[in-house]
Amino acid sequence: MTHPILDHIRPYLPELTAIRQDIHAHPELGLEEHRTADLVARQLEAWGIEVHRGVGKTGVVGVLRNGSGPAIGLRADMDALPIEEQTNLPYSSRNAGVMHACGHDGHTTMLLGAARYLAETRNFSGTVNFIFQPGEEGVGGALAMLADELFERFPCEAIFGMHNAPGMPLGKFGISPGNGMAAGAFFDITITGRGAHGARPEESIDPVLVASALASALQSIVSRNISPSDTAVLSITRLLVGDAYNVIPETGLLGGTVRTMKRETMALIEANMRRLATSIAAGFGAEAVVDFRLIFAPLVNDAAQTKVIADAAAGLVGEADTNRNQPPIMASEDFAFMMEKVPGAYINLGNGAESSPVHNHHYNFNDAAIPYGVSLYAAVVESKLAK
Repeated sequence: MTHPILDHIRPYLPELTAIRQDIHAHPELGLEEHRTADLVARQLEAWGIEVHRGVGKTGVVGVLRNGSGPAIGLRADMDALPIEEQTNLPYSSRNAGVMHACGHDGHTTMLLGAARYLAETRNFSGTVNFIFQPGEEGVGGALAMLADELFERFPCEAIFGMHNAPGMPLGKFGISPGNGMAAGAFFDITITGRGAHGARPEESIDPVLVASALASALQSIVSRNISPSDTAVLSITRLLVGDAYNVIPETGLLGGTVRTMKRETMALIEANMRRLATSIAAGFGAEAVVDFRLIFAPLVNDAAQTKVIADAAAGLVGEADTNRNQPPIMASEDFAFMMEKVPGAYINLGNGAESSPVHNHHYNFNDAAIPYGVSLYAAVVESKLAK
């Protein structure tokens, strides 16, 4: 890739790579990113950027002002996953059972690189808020920052984020217009019956029967309650009932996840789940309690901001390597909660065709992607806040 931004950042790409590998070697779980947040804050301060620590517990916001003009936000996530790394890299995780298996180490590094470039060149007019978010992996980091008055303290006209995409060739970008990623919920259904000896089932109210009937009935929600033109997934991923051959247990547990492209569809699934759980359990003489938790909002790319970031990507790598109509996916993203408050866009950049998938113990962020992410963030600022 040849581009004026790349020419400027090329001398410090080795330093950015070292930062990325250092973060990778010291992964931290969501809302516990103390070392990572301190590293981010110290780097920003070294480049003369105003720093605000502890936004949403361990979040960091850097503010760079240059002349008059609107304010926009650039966001990266910082947390790792509870996975035992098996890459055998020289910079493998030094924290047992914790690993950067989703590339947040790379996302953080790319935003740091953009912050350094923009602080040095100041080829924009307005304010850039660099938002380093904690706890993206289902532990409420975006909501924590919003509860800490993120956009009241750091107003933004638009916000932008990106995520690496394993399987997508290096140097390519892709974005979904409109709905890009699904809302996500987790659920647990606790069933209470009456335990008995396995040889005397007539004395029991068997939670195994209730769980089995309910597991089948829940599949009817998507097939019979949701419009075929809508999109939804309901997956039961946990079934915990009993622990002995000759004991009918008293309790059982069903758990899983729901993904939808609309909040309204999520509410409909929750209502039907509660209705089925209550009525089916009652039919067997048991009780069922549903704990349904919305973890992620649906991610919806704003049309105007999608054009801004896609145009910037095309300006870097060419139109042929910029997919403006990438199909939406049923995975979820915490950044969606921020995008419900401020119009934004969220794009994917290639992590290489041979990359292991995310959330896998062999995954590693491709350092060759760093210049593409740095340059795209910087190009968005220079376009959106053009002098």
